[in-house]
Amino acid sequence: MLSLKDIKKDYVVGDSTVSALKGVSIDFRENEFVSILGPSGCGKTTLLNIIGGLDRYTSGDLNINGKSTKDFKDCDWDSYRNHSIGFVFQSYNLIPHQTVLSNVELALTLSGVSKSERRERAVKALEQVGLGDQLHKKPNQMSGGQMQRVAIARALVNEPDILLADEPTGALDTETSVQIMELLKSISKDKLIIMVTHNPELAMKYSSRIIKLLDGKVIDDSDPLDKNVVEPIKKPEKEPTKADKKAAKKERKKLKTSMRFLTALSLSRNNLMTKKARTLLTSFAGSIGIIGIALILSISNGVQLYIDQVQSDTLSSYPLQITKTTASIGEIMNTMAKNHEDSANHDKDKVYSQNAMGEMINTLMEETKVNNLEKFKKYLDDNSDLKDLTSDVQYTYATTLNVFTESDSGVMQVNPSTLLEDMGYMSSTQMEAMSMSGSMGGMGTDVWSEMIDNEELIDKQYDVIAGRLPEKYNEVVLVVDKNNEINDYVLYSLGLLDPSSLNGIVRRAMAGEDISVDSEQHVYTYDELLDLKFKVVPTPYLYKKKDGVWEDMTGDESYMKKAVANGTEISVVGILRPDEDASSASISGAIGYRHDLMTYLIDEVDNSEIVKEQIANPDIDVFTGLKFKTDENVADTDSSSETVSDSTADTESKADKTADSSDTDKKAGLVAGDSSMEIPEGMTEEQYKALMEQSGASDTGELADMGMNAMGSMDMSAIQGGDMSSLTETQKKYIASLSDEQLELMKQMLKEQSDTNADQLANSGKYSTSNYDNNMKTLGYSVVEDPDSINIYPVDFASKEKIIDIIDDYNDSVGEEDKIEYTDYVGLMMSSITSIINAISYVLIAFVAISLVVSSIMIGIITYISVLERTKEIGILRSIGASKRDISRVFNAETVIVGFVAGALGIIISYLLTIPINMIIAHLTDVPIRASIPVSAAVILIAISVCLTLIAGLFPSRVAAKKDPVIALRTE
Repeated sequence: MLSLKDIKKDYVVGDSTVSALKGVSIDFRENEFVSILGPSGCGKTTLLNIIGGLDRYTSGDLNINGKSTKDFKDCDWDSYRNHSIGFVFQSYNLIPHQTVLSNVELALTLSGVSKSERRERAVKALEQVGLGDQLHKKPNQMSGGQMQRVAIARALVNEPDILLADEPTGALDTETSVQIMELLKSISKDKLIIMVTHNPELAMKYSSRIIKLLDGKVIDDSDPLDKNVVEPIKKPEKEPTKADKKAAKKERKKLKTSMRFLTALSLSRNNLMTKKARTLLTSFAGSIGIIGIALILSISNGVQLYIDQVQSDTLSSYPLQITKTTASIGEIMNTMAKNHEDSANHDKDKVYSQNAMGEMINTLMEETKVNNLEKFKKYLDDNSDLKDLTSDVQYTYATTLNVFTESDSGVMQVNPSTLLEDMGYMSSTQMEAMSMSGSMGGMGTDVWSEMIDNEELIDKQYDVIAGRLPEKYNEVVLVVDKNNEINDYVLYSLGLLDPSSLNGIVRRAMAGEDISVDSEQHVYTYDELLDLKFKVVPTPYLYKKKDGVWEDMTGDESYMKKAVANGTEISVVGILRPDEDASSASISGAIGYRHDLMTYLIDEVDNSEIVKEQIANPDIDVFTGLKFKTDENVADTDSSSETVSDSTADTESKADKTADSSDTDKKAGLVAGDSSMEIPEGMTEEQYKALMEQSGASDTGELADMGMNAMGSMDMSAIQGGDMSSLTETQKKYIASLSDEQLELMKQMLKEQSDTNADQLANSGKYSTSNYDNNMKTLGYSVVEDPDSINIYPVDFASKEKIIDIIDDYNDSVGEEDKIEYTDYVGLMMSSITSIINAISYVLIAFVAISLVVSSIMIGIITYISVLERTKEIGILRSIGASKRDISRVFNAETVIVGFVAGALGIIISYLLTIPINMIIAHLTDVPIRASIPVSAAVILIAISVCLTLIAGLFPSRVAAKKDPVIALRTE
């Protein structure tokens, strides 16, 4: 089974060589109790260590089950110690920070035995040595004899073939020594026990064989293996097949020892728990760098969150804007600068003029272009990536939102606001420019603005202090400021204060008049504001057709009352207040309305009579009846057409007019009841008399007078439209006196007269000063698919850059005429601030990282000290089969634990420190920055701490792995 063949062991000490064993040859039986006796220094322990695989022989051979160990590698020796050898030492060599059960289980752990089986076998081994009731005690809680029993149980638990005992009773009293020897003798019945001892009495009493050594040589063997016994001749072994080699390899792999990392963690954790104060101080020192970086990241994160909020809020007020007609201001400035540089090529002996105005106009004309928004809108609608990059994509239209409010004194226009114009502050042209400025993110004059279609963003920017957010097209919200106040400009514009008191106030003030303005602070309850009602009137409904043309009726008070009364009612359903942490707001006005209100308005405008008429007659101005001036009709108009010299044509024209006039007069006289008028062609005398009798007049002359007087001031378009509300009582009485035939005849006459007037205007040789597009714009005509402008609200600046890339991709895919020019109001301002903040954070982190590296080096030094402290534990682990890699893993596990504790401690302290930091920031500034450590950053910092300490512990762990187990076991 075990055979030593001429084993020699030499130690090199300085320049000399010491021979510990000098050709020892011994054969051992499978089960016997062998005692090795000899004086100190004779080589007993060296021989035991070579048999146990802890030490290597210099020459000779050690055969195990007939197999030579000359070619054994480290892993083979580790497996041999773990599966075939059990050590019992004089000083017990138990790991002090492990329980009795854990000490015994350790060898099984290296063998890869499952937890349940490991515990079962360990308990059985302890019961075998009489310690079944001492499982959870620590070694320092037991007597010497009990600790030696634990050592024996540990040696037996893996069921080894050989038990090596080095002075097992050397540290015990006589009684306990006898107990241990009896235990070993009972074990020797089925195992080989080799014991080294200085006590010949115990050896003689309990051993079955005694071998004596002196100066590294065997001088006596009481029961050597009989050499005269002829062993059976072994058949020559066959060449192993591939299957045999595979099976042998599988078996070696199965026997290979390996300590699981969890076991290494458990060992290191228990060791660290015995030194809690030092571990805590070491971890705290290692956490200082983590604390510094975590605090920088927390403040940087707070600033970044604030910047992100500012970005979101700012971009909700300043979107990427694409208008139908646009000019790139940057391109204009660059072109003008380049032209100026090119023109400055003259001598400087005189003063020269600079063509700045001409260059500006030329450049403006060159750089101004019309965007094809209809095509671009379709592209945006089909782009699936845009939704994640934007808070909203808002399409605006040229349709005017006409809002009015009703009161006892009449109707008042609320939007577009005319308050500044009425005050004499600016003209209507300036008002229009201001209104456009408001639509582009500036401060406009209108208090009504479209809300962004992103309820989540509105929830972040505003608090609903009363009511709710609008859900229908005819619902709006009122926006107050952070102090629950409303600007008095808004109150005057909405009619909550009397705007007539401000009429002409600016002109009067400039003229030196004494004026007074209501400065009293007015208070409104939420219910009062939620009761506000407005009326929306589409622009076409502000016009009325008269004599063939459409007339603006905004100056007609009675008409406007009726138009407003028939308008769409708008209700205030909620009151919003900006959130305290919001840096900007997406609703630019005091009244916010939904996008579908504009969609509703567009449909109303498109389906109106005047718009349909203008679309049906694109060459005629519906407001004047004149033709629009075009290049074609201007060319047709020459001097011959302006002065008609053809007398025949003139005569025919006059005859036609006379005939038309005569026919009209006849109809008018008939309607009026004039008996002197001839009976019109197609009507019998009986029909004529019946009509006269139906009129109710005493005679035809009276009826004629009444009819003519009534018709003289009558609104003829009211009769055509069937609307009698604008007629006087006399006119209503007259109309009521007419028969159906007379009324129909009157309508026919009015239509003919209107057509005649329209035809005369259209062919009068004069042309409208307007054009078709201007008229449609005046009427507020829009097509949903073709917006007037597009406002793209990016989520943040990174998203804005991606949106710009999308626009660039679109421009690359279309022709020059369809390329899109956009306006970016915010530009790179906030992104540059973000870059600066990031740069500062990186610099600070770099400085603090130095302390993190220093603390990691310190942890490496502490780990090296731990290696020195645990040297004996290293020898114990190696003796039960732990490999060099397992030893490295133990100390790597220790650095991982220290690194994790340092990282976690640093994060906890940093979280606690953010509380006073936030209080200081809140006290010193009004900026809503809240320092907070992101969860991801906390996890990463802990991981960095673990990695750095692991790296710092690599050197100490390698030192530990290289320690000689024999020397390690001798360390106290």
